[in-house]
Amino acid sequence: MIQLEGISKRYKNGKLVTTAVDDVSLTINKGDIFGIIGHSGAGKSTLIRCVNLLERPTEGRVIVGGTDLTALKSGMLQDARKRIGMIFQHFNLLTTATVRANVAFPLELAKMPRAQIRTRVDELLKLVGLSEHGDKYPAQLSGGQKQRVGIARALANNPHVLLCDEATSALDPQTTSSILSLLLDINRQLGITILLITHEMNVIRSICNRVAVMDRGRVVETGDVLDVFLKPQTQVTKDFVAQVADTIDPGHFDDRPEGIVVRVHFIGEVTYEPILYEEVKKTGATFAILQGTVSRMKDTPYGQLVVELRGSAADTGSVLEGLRKRGLDVEVIG
Repeated sequence: MIQLEGISKRYKNGKLVTTAVDDVSLTINKGDIFGIIGHSGAGKSTLIRCVNLLERPTEGRVIVGGTDLTALKSGMLQDARKRIGMIFQHFNLLTTATVRANVAFPLELAKMPRAQIRTRVDELLKLVGLSEHGDKYPAQLSGGQKQRVGIARALANNPHVLLCDEATSALDPQTTSSILSLLLDINRQLGITILLITHEMNVIRSICNRVAVMDRGRVVETGDVLDVFLKPQTQVTKDFVAQVADTIDPGHFDDRPEGIVVRVHFIGEVTYEPILYEEVKKTGATFAILQGTVSRMKDTPYGQLVVELRGSAADTGSVLEGLRKRGLDVEVIG
């Protein structure tokens, strides 16, 4: 659905050249909710604005739905942009227009007949849960309601892609959760591909299936959210994961001489099964739980246990082998 090929964006100020995005290549598949996470100044906002050419890349190609946007002339680019909706951190609503008028605005620009506009606006307000607020003005709405208006407006022209530029950063945690749930519902109901940027790992964990991590203009890590979350490869990714996960320092368990310390990852419904107990019961080994968490990554449950296995080398080895045969990721850490 979206291919970014060698995207770079540089700004010149006299002799000073600042590189905001540096040779980024990504593929976002149809139906993905793809998250890009990075600290302030990492280049993620510039990158997402390159997708619909609000910022024209200095180098590289942007291909959306098979069309190379960077090769289009102005008129054709305007038509292509109608298939790409965008929502913003600060909503960007027309303050002197009602909710209905804000949602209708892109349809009026597209010269849709008035009767069709009314029908379409009604559909969108129902979709985002604002049917009772159509005649209100932005100043009369909460932050979450304003963002729902922004989402409805972005969906007006039936886009194939929805870009979300820090869409929940200005919202409180409870409102953030409701907006993320709405985006997830839209993705499932309409099949829209969503590309979002954020600096919050909880946003990625809640709704994304794939993620890219940006640092200093470059993508330093990318993959399925579960893989990146459970096995971060770079320090910047580890720092983001630490926002929402209990970090484990193997050094904390160096003073446990009675057995081996093992970290076990559970993914999927096996998270709720007594697999460790069953495998230990087959041997003469025993175990003690040192640390553990159970949570969800979008729709997928996952868990992590750190346990001390006690017993003979044969017994503990048998437990480890049994856990691995049952598809668990097992790592001896002490």
